[in-house]
Amino acid sequence: MKRNFEQRETLPFVNKPGRYLGHEYNAFVKNWEQTPLHCALVFPDLYEIGMSHQGLQILYHILNAQDSVLAERCYCPAKDMEELLRSRNLPLCSLENNRSLLDFDLIGITLPYELCYTNILTILDLASIPLRSTDRDEDMPIVLGGGSCSLNPEPVADFFDAILLGDGEEAILEIAESVRLGRKDQLPRAAILEKLAAIPGVYIPSHFEPSYKEDGSIAEIKALHPDFQVVTRRVLNDLSKLDHLLHPLVPNSKIVHDRLGVEVARGCTRGCRFCQAGIIYRPVRERSPEQIFELASQGIKNSGFDELALLSLSTGDYSCLSTTLPQLMDRFSRQAISVSMPSMRVGTLTQGLMDQIKRVRKTGFTLAPEAGSERLRRVINKGITEDDLLNTSKDAFGLGWKVMKLYFMIGLPTETLEDIEAIAELANKTKEVGSRSGGRGRQQINVSVGTFVPKPHTPFQWDAQISIEESREKISLLKKILPRKGINFKWHDPEQSLLEGVFSRGDRRLADLLETVWKKGARLDGWSDYFDLSRWQEAADECSLVLSDFLRPRGLEEILPWHHLSSGVDENFLKEELQKAHTEAYTPDCRYHDCQKCGLCDFKVIKPVVIDRKQRQPEEAEGKPPFGLPKQTDRPQQNEELHFRYFVTYSRMGDICYLGHLEILQIVFRVLRRAGIETNFSKGFNPSPKVSFGPAMPVGTQSLAEYFVMDLPMPLDNLEEARERLNKQMPPGLTVQKIVLSNGKVPQEMVSSYRITLYPTLSSNDKQLIEKFLATDSFTVKRVRKGKVMEIDFRPLVVSLECIEEETLSLELLSKASQAGVKPLEALASILQKEQKELLSSVVIKTGWKEV
Repeated sequence: MKRNFEQRETLPFVNKPGRYLGHEYNAFVKNWEQTPLHCALVFPDLYEIGMSHQGLQILYHILNAQDSVLAERCYCPAKDMEELLRSRNLPLCSLENNRSLLDFDLIGITLPYELCYTNILTILDLASIPLRSTDRDEDMPIVLGGGSCSLNPEPVADFFDAILLGDGEEAILEIAESVRLGRKDQLPRAAILEKLAAIPGVYIPSHFEPSYKEDGSIAEIKALHPDFQVVTRRVLNDLSKLDHLLHPLVPNSKIVHDRLGVEVARGCTRGCRFCQAGIIYRPVRERSPEQIFELASQGIKNSGFDELALLSLSTGDYSCLSTTLPQLMDRFSRQAISVSMPSMRVGTLTQGLMDQIKRVRKTGFTLAPEAGSERLRRVINKGITEDDLLNTSKDAFGLGWKVMKLYFMIGLPTETLEDIEAIAELANKTKEVGSRSGGRGRQQINVSVGTFVPKPHTPFQWDAQISIEESREKISLLKKILPRKGINFKWHDPEQSLLEGVFSRGDRRLADLLETVWKKGARLDGWSDYFDLSRWQEAADECSLVLSDFLRPRGLEEILPWHHLSSGVDENFLKEELQKAHTEAYTPDCRYHDCQKCGLCDFKVIKPVVIDRKQRQPEEAEGKPPFGLPKQTDRPQQNEELHFRYFVTYSRMGDICYLGHLEILQIVFRVLRRAGIETNFSKGFNPSPKVSFGPAMPVGTQSLAEYFVMDLPMPLDNLEEARERLNKQMPPGLTVQKIVLSNGKVPQEMVSSYRITLYPTLSSNDKQLIEKFLATDSFTVKRVRKGKVMEIDFRPLVVSLECIEEETLSLELLSKASQAGVKPLEALASILQKEQKELLSSVVIKTGWKEV
């Protein structure tokens, strides 16, 4: 089935069709027939979440760098798209070549968090792939899992042929090559899986068989293959390779983290005892400042993003941050590109760093004390004091920040009533610091609370998780004792936390629960709009499971579901850390102190990589240009006073028409940045390019005659050359036709011409209704906007309407700035007395406009 037919049959009928378009800048579209191995990389959540995931993008570029491999992407469809695909018997397809997932040799599915597990079943079923690995025949794709949940994949193990534990940059190439050779030699699935099992870090669930005691605990996990008794996490020892990170995917549709992410370091050894990431991403491996600068410079140049995020489990712990951040700000501030650090630990966010961050725009601050009391922070080895938090808050408020987010957990081991009350006390003290800061305006404290979920491979993996009722009691207490004024209180749904806890430490018995609840309609459980615990409880009853049983404490000698899967960290180290938690003993960070003997590093291949153990001070780099490049200052004020305006006409044809007006704006901003065309910027808190656009086009309407006006600080030397530069950066379907000098004014009243090819075609009754409409002077319809019903007479707005052929109309519509208008299909649906959805498969093309 051809792509354009499928797009017309699906995209007009779903919300946010941009999720399913593809065509992202820097995406790979390879020749299917000429590439031996076909891989699909799947993120089991909506596009806006999956496109924000750094790991999938890394693997995507690594695989596509191989001539013998084609890698394409797929994300979980929203419920409306799923229902549409099922009703029309269409398969779930990849974005790039629009191929059914069933056509691929290897399907890699990310396991990012527990509440997306039902989405995996949705994806497999829509691709007509049997849910269970044992039910797949020889021609089916190999289904591979990986990601942060892979260190206990047992609840979903039955749905996977293989699972990669740990870092994937090197392993994914070995996996792909094994599958390619296996397919080439026509090996049976079992033989391919045996070859995959020989790759370090690859776990084959069918090679292990758990058995259970009457109480539901595990009696034994039997290794069925003598050569593979335990699978140990794969560790990438060197992050210095950059070529797969220089051309990031640029979304056309809005995503959660719409920015360039640069991983400054991987791993964290702060040793927070609740933190799974601190164990399963060890050891710390930092990039050099030169590598970071190269990634940031080339990434911004090749993407057009206006925000750079320095990524790490704790970016503030990056040893060269005090020198690297000023250099990055010097490089980007003139272009109004901000630098954010989403993961900052209290105590590492200095006033000097804040001064740098605010040079372009003040990105938000989230500080995570985790616990309200000093005692409980010692239990969890957080290593920060109340003074650390209050001093950081004081600096932030003093530098002009208005909002501070504080994140806490409830239900931590040894927690008491006093610890809960301490959350409110600490929030109040932070609020008082804000009030005394002297900053203008009112400060806001956002307190966010989540229920602690014990995670595998952590010192607290043996502890109990509190019940829903206990969570609600603690949240209710905080509601009472937190003041309403100046403090905004939010909490994570305890019911969702319950389910997260069930799957966090669950075993293979949960596969039946997943399949049962999925058949009952469970979808997108990570989204509160869709989550329904009663559905899960009903399914658990049918499977003879009690959800709360999975929250119980575990015995120190009990066989845990992940017993055969090793993070590389010795279990005795975890037990020692658990004991130290109860004595409130501190474990220092091994990157700056002695080795804590966790058992992971061999100090030959696997070892910490810390660029500057002495942590150079900011003043050492003061005034020095970044790595030999001339130092740039913030945007010169005199450029703000120079204005050269250009009128740019462009077309939007094909699938790109399914993007909304705001999405097109963002694309144009990024195209201008990639093309090296510098604009003036608005002033204020959030500077944006000074570009004015024509009236918003309805989603799904193509156009040969769109425009925008750009305001530049310098004149363009060659208009034709500028047009060519822009077109080289445009996604498929957007084409700049002409650039001319402009006075900056945009038309306030215009007549737009449309050509409409109708599906279905006009009937004789339809033609009579059109004639009747043209003969009248008034045609009033009711329209609902933001819950309000309003009447609009759009007859004066229809300048002309003519039937050219049985299926083709020409239409001219008048539009006036700041006045309610009418969309082409909206007008036709009213005239033909039909629901607008009946006409959504029609092709609408704006052919031109003229100013009135």
